[in-house]
Amino acid sequence: MIRRLVSALGRTLSGIAAAIRARPGIFLAVVASLLVLNVLLPPLVLSVARKRVDFFTFNPWLKSLPSFLASGDISLGHKLDFLLGLAVFWFSSDGVFGIEWGYAVTFGDLLRFLVMSVIFGAYFAVWAQRTRTDPSFRSSAHLGRRGGVAGALVSTLALSTAPCSVMGCGAPVIPVLGLAFMGLSSGTVALLSQVSTVATALVFVAAIASLGYLGWRVGGDGHRRERAAGT
Repeated sequence: MIRRLVSALGRTLSGIAAAIRARPGIFLAVVASLLVLNVLLPPLVLSVARKRVDFFTFNPWLKSLPSFLASGDISLGHKLDFLLGLAVFWFSSDGVFGIEWGYAVTFGDLLRFLVMSVIFGAYFAVWAQRTRTDPSFRSSAHLGRRGGVAGALVSTLALSTAPCSVMGCGAPVIPVLGLAFMGLSSGTVALLSQVSTVATALVFVAAIASLGYLGWRVGGDGHRRERAAGT
């Protein structure tokens, strides 16, 4: 059983790697596009729904980060925990009575953006490779493409922000779409927070499962071609 699982995992990873090598342009284009959209789309949504962004800055404390990381008086666990929650840059908009809205991007956010972008970049590369090598797959290829686009957009909309993505680091964590329509009741905002957490997890699981399946199929195609060449 374990041997079969290891074999299936190897076949899947081999298929994903082969698809990325065959379609590097698609992979890199999707990764770069999603990284940009993950950073810029939330403040754009907030600018349209609330008030136009009028301030952007990098965290001025970042210049002290190297000395913090090099410090021997702080444990590695504390450094990692602090780093993941550290804001790298933020957008905001001033209102009549102070800040109208704020959106910060932490190192943890950037890591999440990168992971999701790589997953979807690999998905589209494998999807394109599978479409080319298997004519029977082309009839349902548009469904896979639409599903991938929908999943990428859900992740790009940043349904749930990090705890300090909202100015004041309030609780519960407010989804960007909740920020866009402030004035909702506290119960509705709490519900949006819970739904966003579940939705983000489901998108992540679905993307991994779809990538794994397509990678397994592409890996199988590669193995069949190798056996055919050997004979």
